[in-house]
Order: sequence, then structure tokens, then C-alpha cells
Amino acid sequence: MLNVHSMIAGATWPAIPTARASQLLAVQFQLEQSQWLSAEEIRARQERQLWCLYQHSYECVPFYRTRMDAAGIPPVRMHGPDDWSRLPLLTREDIQEAGSQLFCTPRLAEHGMISQSLTSGSTGTPVLTLGTTVTRLLWSAMSLRQHLWAKRDFRGKLAAIRACDHPADGEYVTDNWGLGTLDIVDTGPALTLDIHTSVDTQADWLTRHDPDYLLTYPSAVLALAHHFRRSGQRLPRLREVRTFGEVLEPHVRRACRDVWGVPVTDTYSTQEVGYIALQCPDVEHYHVQSENVLMEVLDENGRQCEPGELGRVVITTLQNFAMPLLRYEIGDYAEVGLECPCGRGLPVLRRILGRKRNMFILPTGERRWPCMDTSVPGFDALTAVRQFQVVQRSVGELDVNLRVARPLTDEEESTVRNTLVSGLGYPFQINIRYVDAISRSPNGKFEDFRSDVDDPERVFVPY
Repeated sequence: MLNVHSMIAGATWPAIPTARASQLLAVQFQLEQSQWLSAEEIRARQERQLWCLYQHSYECVPFYRTRMDAAGIPPVRMHGPDDWSRLPLLTREDIQEAGSQLFCTPRLAEHGMISQSLTSGSTGTPVLTLGTTVTRLLWSAMSLRQHLWAKRDFRGKLAAIRACDHPADGEYVTDNWGLGTLDIVDTGPALTLDIHTSVDTQADWLTRHDPDYLLTYPSAVLALAHHFRRSGQRLPRLREVRTFGEVLEPHVRRACRDVWGVPVTDTYSTQEVGYIALQCPDVEHYHVQSENVLMEVLDENGRQCEPGELGRVVITTLQNFAMPLLRYEIGDYAEVGLECPCGRGLPVLRRILGRKRNMFILPTGERRWPCMDTSVPGFDALTAVRQFQVVQRSVGELDVNLRVARPLTDEEESTVRNTLVSGLGYPFQINIRYVDAISRSPNGKFEDFRSDVDDPERVFVPY
């Protein structure tokens, strides 16, 4: 039986849990049991859930009814994995073009309130997705699972450096770590600093607050470790670095061990899907969160990859009945791993590729996290943009490659420039180029931001 109390020694618990907390603890109990099931039993349970989702998608989602009929596999003809593999992959462009045809009608009241999310992910291809109270609860449950797997001390101070909505002075403070712990356990404070601040500012902020846990992007971790190594600044209380949002390369782990003497725990998630895989607490690889997603890793011929093989990541969201994503090719690549010695039956990814972004270099030598400031007026109206890629050609010049449904007006091009200048905090010369396609990088990924500038500081990369 799950005893979360024993896993969070010394933490303070509410006397009477809220309704949300009770639901979250009930889900956590189920997750504690399901992770130890055999791979065969996990797959069998996924198939039962998938069958319900498939029928629902055919009956209630116009896009899938059309797609399944065209493929000759309505539910009455769906008999197993061979039929499933005939369902065409769902792309980000499919989602863009389908729009509300991907929404469930009518809404399922038992799944709770509908929420919307607009994201460009790491591909520069913006998509709108829907979620429900159920999917948000599972997001929180997976977050709590991650904390429990890592055996974190909830009394500690958490510092996050990430993209945020430009709070006053670039930072804000809360008295709880977030939705995975809210209403469950009283935690130490959580402090958040905007990633768009300089590395010097981030280092000074961390030194001042001296956190127990640091949460940020791998490229930011590497830049910070380099800075601390060079400056002699210290973080004596730091216990663990947590990363998300990008590929975590081995040299980032080495840098954290050598500079701060702490391990790195990585997370694989997307805004439209939620948690996809969490780092195993015993081995530095990843367990697919099979209670929430069905993952396929496919080679170029559409065949399921074997351990040691690298392929395209294709995800089916098992619990999202408001906007099901069936066989969604998210644009990443991953390597399938062997069965984990930890005993969990959850599938293993040995490594994950994709989600790679590079820091840009300003003429001052300062490094900035590249972004599009989506709060700039007019950005939401750029519906003609299908995909973008920003390439830093020199310290003062950027190329913006745009794949569009139609050429932008002068005013829309001005909005693109203003969005970049605002997000980067520097008046780069910006060249807009219209392209028919944006190619993958050599390792099979799309990069929405890439710096081609030689950086002498990157001698730290092989660290």
C-alpha cells in the first residue's frame, strides 16, 4: 500500500485534505501499484483504455471519423496492432488545419472543465490543444510521482529559472512548489526567475537565495555551471538539478557533478501531451509514463524500434477525451532501452533527442535565452505562420525563416521583428526569409532557435 507520508519525512500535512488532494492521492496510490506491473500487463491495460478512446474518437470527433473511415478501420474493423498501425500519423500541421474538427462534441461533463493551451513546442509550429480536469489532475499526479521517485526533501527551497510572464523585477515567490504538492504537503518556498535575464544575473540570484533544488533548461544549466566554475561562486545547499524542455547531454550531468557535486534529474514532457517520461530513480534513463500515454518509437519504415534502435517518437494520449491525440508524431527522436533493473515494468527510453535550443550571444558577450515574446500586440494574429526558425548568423544579425500559408503584410513582418527584439532584449538586424520547408538538424530534430556563431566559451561543452 502507498504510504506517501513515509516518503516525505518531516513535512507538514493538512489535517483534512481538500477534494482535489484526495483525488490526487487516490491517483498516486494507483500509480504506485501500476509501475510494478509486468510490461505485458501494462500493455494489456493500455490496449483496453485505447479501445475506449478509439471508439470515443470515432463517435465524437469529426476529424477521426473521417480519418478512420478513409483508412478502412472504423471501430468495427479494428482488431489489433496491425490495424492500429494503418492509422496515419497525426502531425502538428494536421492539428493546425483540423482546428475544431479535433474537438470532442458534445463535451463530456464527467471529465470536468475544458482548458486551452497554445504552444509552439520546440518546432516553431504553433498548435492549439484542449485539456480537461482529468488531464490536469494526471499532470499533477505525475509531478508528485517525480518528487517521490527522487526522494526530495519537501522542506527545501526550490529555485526555478524558466520562461514566465515577465513578473516584476523578473522574479516571483510562492509558498509551495506547485500543483504536484499543492494541498498535499506544505513545502519550502519556490522562487522563479525569468530565463530571459542574463547568466550573470541568474548566478547572482542563485547565490543570494542558495536553493536546495534548481529547476531549469539544460543549456541554462551548462551556462551557469561554466559561470560558477569561472567565478568561484558557490551553492553550498544545492542537492539536485532538475532539467526539462531540451535534450540533456551527458556533459551537462558531468558539469553538475564536477562544479556543484550534485546529480541531474531530467523530465520529458510537452505542453500538449503532459508528462511523457520521467528519469528512473535508479538508472540515468527514462520510464515512459504508460498510465497516461501510449508511446511508439518508429523507424523510417513505420516499424516499432527494438532496444538500441533510434526512431521517431509517436504519442497517443490515453486520458484526454476532449481532444484525443492519436498517433501524434511530436517531432522528437528517442532510443529504445532494455528492461530496467529497477523492476518497474514501464517502458524504457535510453536517451531522448529533440527539443534542442541554443543560447544567443549579444555583441556585449552576454548570453541570452532565445524566445518569441508572445505578449507583443499583434502576435496572436499571425495565423499565416505555419512554422518559424530563427538562426543567429552573427552577433548582431538574425535570419528568420518562415513557412507561411501566404506572405505576411508589412505590418505583420514588423510584428515578427518586434516580437523577437522584445524577447531577446537586443535590437538585432532581422532578415525575414520565406521558405518552402524547414529541414531537420543532423540528429533528426527541428530547432526553432539556432546559433551559428562561434563561441569561445563553448570550450566548456566537452566538460
